[in-house]
Amino acid sequence: MSVKPGWQGRFFEDFEIGDVYKHPLGRTVTQADNIWFTLLTQNTAHPHFDANYAAATGFGKPLVNSCFTIALVTGQSVTDISQNVFANLGWDEVRLPAPVYEGDTIYSESEVLEKRDSGSRPEVGILTVRTKGYTQAGDVVITFRRTVMVYRRGQGPGGKHRPEPKG
Repeated sequence: MSVKPGWQGRFFEDFEIGDVYKHPLGRTVTQADNIWFTLLTQNTAHPHFDANYAAATGFGKPLVNSCFTIALVTGQSVTDISQNVFANLGWDEVRLPAPVYEGDTIYSESEVLEKRDSGSRPEVGILTVRTKGYTQAGDVVITFRRTVMVYRRGQGPGGKHRPEPKG
């Protein structure tokens, strides 16, 4: 029997400007997701957790917390973009062109916009991507630019942090 390594993620050298990654996992947002995230972050905006209040707005039903949306779509991009991240440097130009509702399924994709060497850390490079999240109907619900420091191949912790099983 041979041991096969799992997906290790991309390293700085693997990215090219113009590459588009269609992230593999979609996620259906539930009422519990929305309520728990809203409560955990102490967001007291009524449209996220008070269905009666939300029904009286122009949306007519509860809105998913937009901070949940950015967290979800960022998370969806990790497997392709930042599995080998050293640090997130920022999210810019966040736009929310359409609402997310409980029951929507969110998909996402990212395009590599910029790639450059780090001036302070030779073991990483700096990558900027534009990510968009969209619903099962194809409606774009969020776009943003994210800048990350990504390890170069052989420079990060890799599997060194992971112990071998005993026995």
